[in-house]
Amino acid sequence: MMNSAMDEINLLRQAQRHQLVVRGMGEEIDLEIGPGDDPSFTAAALVGVTGTDSVGPDEHEDQKNLLLSSSEVEQQDIEMNAMPQLKKKKKVVKKWREEWADTYKWAYVAEHDNTSRIFCSVCKEYGRKHRRNPYGNEGSRNMQMSALEEHNNSLLHKEAVRLQMASKEKVQPIVEAPIYVKALLSKTAGSILESVLKRDPHEVEFVQSVQEVVHSLEPVLAKNSQYMHILERMLEPERCVVFRVPWVDDRGEMHVNRGFRVQFSQVLGPCRGGLRFHPSMNLSISKFLAFEQTLKNALSLYKLGGAGGGSDFDPKGKSESEIMRFCQSFMDELYRYLGPDQDLPAEDIGVGPREMGYLFGQYKRLSGHFQGSFTGPKIFWSGSSLRTEATGYGLVFFARLILAEMNKELKGLRCAVSGSGKIAMQVLEKLLPCGAIPITLSDSKGYLLDEEGFDYVKFSLLRDIKVQQRSLRDYLKSYPRAKYVEDGKPWTERCDLAFPCASQNEIDQSDALSLVTLGCRIIIEGANMPCTSQAVDVLRKAKVLIAPAKITGAGGVAVGELELNHEYNLMQWSVEDFENKIHDTMKQTYERSIKAACEYGMLKESPEALVHGANISAFLNLAQAMIDQGCV
Repeated sequence: MMNSAMDEINLLRQAQRHQLVVRGMGEEIDLEIGPGDDPSFTAAALVGVTGTDSVGPDEHEDQKNLLLSSSEVEQQDIEMNAMPQLKKKKKVVKKWREEWADTYKWAYVAEHDNTSRIFCSVCKEYGRKHRRNPYGNEGSRNMQMSALEEHNNSLLHKEAVRLQMASKEKVQPIVEAPIYVKALLSKTAGSILESVLKRDPHEVEFVQSVQEVVHSLEPVLAKNSQYMHILERMLEPERCVVFRVPWVDDRGEMHVNRGFRVQFSQVLGPCRGGLRFHPSMNLSISKFLAFEQTLKNALSLYKLGGAGGGSDFDPKGKSESEIMRFCQSFMDELYRYLGPDQDLPAEDIGVGPREMGYLFGQYKRLSGHFQGSFTGPKIFWSGSSLRTEATGYGLVFFARLILAEMNKELKGLRCAVSGSGKIAMQVLEKLLPCGAIPITLSDSKGYLLDEEGFDYVKFSLLRDIKVQQRSLRDYLKSYPRAKYVEDGKPWTERCDLAFPCASQNEIDQSDALSLVTLGCRIIIEGANMPCTSQAVDVLRKAKVLIAPAKITGAGGVAVGELELNHEYNLMQWSVEDFENKIHDTMKQTYERSIKAACEYGMLKESPEALVHGANISAFLNLAQAMIDQGCV
């Protein structure tokens, strides 16, 4: 009895500490549903879960049903006992997950008798001990729902397991050397790659991008040994900035994310590159994006360096005010490293005109002057940016350019497009007037397939779905003959051309085999490095032509540079002038890449010519500037 009394006193103190009004102790309520413990659960750090405070009318009605009189509760207990236990469990779990799963951070893991247990943060109990309601069977609706959410052990366990799995997805993969390394022809190239592996063994994406470039540069290094030392210097970024980003959500809870900015090279001019907000963001991806952007900018006619970065912040599910506060906190640290002569941030995944506007506003406030050091925000050019259109359109124009060299055209060709962001939608829009048949789009949950192909009416529907931030699955409501494949990628569908526009490494070895088997002969890269190293090997052996993002993204680089030039007013350009500018840029980039490949012994018809030629041309531009400027 003494222990029981002390337990009740402790529970009351816990309730007071959580600022809950305490009524008289009522009778014991068993809120447990199903078994108490799961022996498969292992100790792991749980991530905090945020949610919304708003409760709709349907939720209010469900909550009222919980406040039944004692006689009604007894009657329902009799009825529920007569029903199968599984049905009861399913019904309550569904209600919990929809209404209360994201309300509080109330679970933690601790050792008890050498076993990992999940404890309630209120009563510090677990398992079948975790069943007493300290607030009684009376009181307000808020008290009753607090008791339910904090004292239902079975559902606490399920939610904790879900949080554990979510935290595992965010853990940076630990890669054991050797990473997949291709056989290099020269010892010189091999020694450079070996030094990168030794210095950054866990930076998978960065090592992969370096490996591709070194593979392309083997004939250059063999012809001029001086370039070996240049390349060694080039592979080390000029500056890597890693910082914390504290911010407060709408409920007043504090969070901390990590911010990155890698200024890889300023040898040709001020850095330029995107900012990406995505949970997978880390230093390796930041370095890889900055390195790719450096080469992409060096391949263009404009004097720009390369940079990349972002944060592991996920803007999905966040309110406008939360995104604004995060962007302002992010810029509080980053603004020191930005400027028109130093670094010019641009949009990337998770960062659109809204985020760029918030970032620019805080930058202007902190720097004390208004200058166009950002690419993208509407507030600077008094209109929408054309850079995204230029990037998406450029992919289609480049596909037409390649097909023209083969005496073919886009009309009637089936095109598989991945992603459903800005670039993917612009690709889809430009494929339609060319007479192509785009058949797929994808998102984080799966991909949408319409065998009949998208037309202008269907594209308008898809654009509305994305503007309203709905799932691609909603497309099926209007076109039930289409299908949405959960947890799938569009590379298992028959196509003539593939436009990967989602993210890095989205095409793995099995996807490459599927593409080859199903007749794909050209891949136009919209995302940076969308193919894994193993996938590239498969595609090259099958003679599939790969147009690298370094070339296909040249349209975006060109228009982005013109946006920053006050001598041009792009908003007054006609559609014809705008598209002609992209056409000319893509053609010039294509010719420079092919010329560089031919100068180092590669055939123009080779499927590797574009990739190797782009890397060689960009490297030679950077190397010459580094030689001229000395060891700096």
